[in-house]
Amino acid sequence: MKTYLSHYELVEQTLNTYNFSGEPIELYEPVTYMLSLGGKRLRPVLVLMACELFDDNIEKALPAALAVEVFHNFTLVHDDIMDKADIRRGKPTVHKKWNETVAILSGDLMMIKAIDILCETKYHQIPELIRIFNKTAAEVCEGQQLDMNFEQQVKVSKADYINMITLKTAVLLGGSLKLGALIGGATHDDASHVYELGKNIGIAFQIQDDILDSFGDGSIVGKKIGGDISVNKKTLLLLELMESANEADHLLIKQALTETTIDKKIETILQLYKKYDVKEKAEETKKEYLKLAFAHLDALSISPERSESLRQTAIELMERMS
Repeated sequence: MKTYLSHYELVEQTLNTYNFSGEPIELYEPVTYMLSLGGKRLRPVLVLMACELFDDNIEKALPAALAVEVFHNFTLVHDDIMDKADIRRGKPTVHKKWNETVAILSGDLMMIKAIDILCETKYHQIPELIRIFNKTAAEVCEGQQLDMNFEQQVKVSKADYINMITLKTAVLLGGSLKLGALIGGATHDDASHVYELGKNIGIAFQIQDDILDSFGDGSIVGKKIGGDISVNKKTLLLLELMESANEADHLLIKQALTETTIDKKIETILQLYKKYDVKEKAEETKKEYLKLAFAHLDALSISPERSESLRQTAIELMERMS
């Protein structure tokens, strides 16, 4: 079984040979630019790894892998507009380098190109792949809208939050694995288990990201600690605090979230996180989803030796985030 690195290199090589040029140049150039910014290429790698669980010929899954990566980058282009983000992977975002109109149109083009590339897959049921892809894409949009809705909602439950991150982040990991598994010849039962594996790992990843935003090492995480707190983002940690805090501390939370001094806000909320063991509670929730993910991996009708590479990849990615 190939390593994550070897799958990553294959994805990079294939992306570099794919021609996204066209006219007018202002529409097509941002597509090449966005895809050239790099990244972990996690989703296309998962497509290949899932295919390899059932078939050593992973090249046949390359179109689906590329389609998933192009789609993922399309979401980032539009997310950066909504978030008013200036920087993506150390470079200017598309809407800053060009403008918002170009970014919207180029993002739309990336979505169209993603489906075109998916249709290049040598698979006997292309409509099935398209249905999975489109369902996943629609759910990602639903998750993004829920995330935006949460900014205005006074009350958000932990269940609401888990549902939002499932749609916004986790289903694309599950969908990537399911596409690869089916292309590799998996039964529908195995493909469903692989989907649930990816979905639950995705939830665990996002919870880990929430934890690192408040308790990570800024020099390793690559951003200032407390970024989510500074913008009053309703993460699992803040929702855990809201559920656990006594009446007096609820007043303190309310005051802190309206605090004009960002550093003071972060300091107060972090102190309350520690008081109520919020980090530990979030860690337990993360472990529950990881346990559920690996239960689906163990349920596959393949030898443990074939699934071990995927298990180690998930563990290593989680450790790398720590």
